[in-house]
Amino acid sequence: MTKPTPGAQATTPAAGELPHARGELSQGVLEALRGPVGGPLPHLDAARRADPLGDDLQLALYLCYELHYRGFRGVEPAWEWEPELLRLRAVMERRFLDEVRDRAAGHADVYDALDELLVEPVDGTGVSYFLKDEGELWQLREYAAHRSLYHLKEADPHAWVIPRLRGRAKAAFVAVEFDEFGGGHAERVHARLFAELMTDLGLDPAYGKYIDAAAAQMLANVNLMSLFGLHRVHRGALVGHFATVEVTSSPGSRRLAEAMRRTGAGPAAEHFYAEHVTADAVHEQIVRRDVIGGLLADEPELASDMAFGIAATTCLEDRLTDHLLGAWRTGASSLRTRL
Repeated sequence: MTKPTPGAQATTPAAGELPHARGELSQGVLEALRGPVGGPLPHLDAARRADPLGDDLQLALYLCYELHYRGFRGVEPAWEWEPELLRLRAVMERRFLDEVRDRAAGHADVYDALDELLVEPVDGTGVSYFLKDEGELWQLREYAAHRSLYHLKEADPHAWVIPRLRGRAKAAFVAVEFDEFGGGHAERVHARLFAELMTDLGLDPAYGKYIDAAAAQMLANVNLMSLFGLHRVHRGALVGHFATVEVTSSPGSRRLAEAMRRTGAGPAAEHFYAEHVTADAVHEQIVRRDVIGGLLADEPELASDMAFGIAATTCLEDRLTDHLLGAWRTGASSLRTRL
């Protein structure tokens, strides 16, 4: 396996443990979380100075959001709603969201934005094309380590929008989520299937294992859906994010299943993506017709928010693609720490 590029060499944390700092802001948040609730936090100016898409702010924001998922070993649960931490998080969110708005160019009409997602690039660029055609096993392992930050809690961030929908949109959204959560069968939950993929690839499937290894670009992708999910005002943007994932998943998953098969990654590794080829092709139609259509019928004023959610998701995925391919095409690792 090719050695990673120079960078932080700390070992990745055990599942549930706090990761290592990436700068002044994340260091301050980590020090606070290790202590009693209400302890000193970084000054708000530290958040205002930080690069909105950089390692430091993205890790600090990820730490705040993870308190709403499974938390961290040794961190008091009451930190989840600690007012001063929420105040700091709000400053980071504004910085992050303002930057994404400045960068994300898209269509004003949500259906035009969805139609563009269906157009496959003529030159076959993108991570799934690269991995299908020339990716090596070590690159597939790195890709899985990055994606584990989301796929080990797949569909959880989107579930926050369910109580904020009604009628046709809500029923259709829940139908898709029901499939994501295994249709009532624990062994079919997509997060579990991804854990089995990781085992096939010789990776540790423990939740949160690769936080230290993941690049800021991946942290930003997960943070975006958490930000949208935790704020009712962004429910339209979260539906746009959800639609982007479902519309683009099937063709990309087909290519990734081929990559797993070509490299001999293992049956579970191939199955995870093969499962998404058929399921997400069906989900795409449900999302377009009933989730988007139902929400527009109920709240037409959310159309621009949904379009923004699509543009923002595409923007951050493109940044991740540039990072991954930029490293791999030079034979370098895309991770911050060795697997």
